[in-house]
Order: sequence, then structure tokens, then C-alpha cells
Amino acid sequence: MNSKSPWIEGLTDAAGFVVGSLIAFGIGRLLGFDLFAPGYGFSSTVAILLAGLGAGLGVATARRIAVRFD
Repeated sequence: MNSKSPWIEGLTDAAGFVVGSLIAFGIGRLLGFDLFAPGYGFSSTVAILLAGLGAGLGVATARRIAVRFD
């Protein structure tokens, strides 16, 4: 990403990470997976994977959006 300011790049990445992981957390809750379940059972492991995937997709999406406005 060739942003003019490192601050904009950092804030864009952070916003994408948070929004993406929260959306994935919500989808996981709707599907019945509990991120905060005790231990590392199937439910919490799937929820952790969903949150990581959502965060990565959120960062990638935010970077694509930021490049369009650059």
C-alpha cells in the first residue's frame, strides 16, 4: 500500500482488523460458535479461526478501499 501517510495506513489497517474480526465474531455467534468457551473445544477453536479469518479479510478490504482514495 503506497499511502501518503503512515498514520493513515496504520489507522486503516487497525480499523479493518477490528471491523473484520467483530463481523466474524458475530457470524460465529449466529452459527453457534463461542469464542469465549472454556478450554479449546471445537466451538472455541472454530470461533478463533473465524475471528482470525475475518480480521485478515477486514485488513485486506480496508487496504483496497484506501488505495482507491489514494
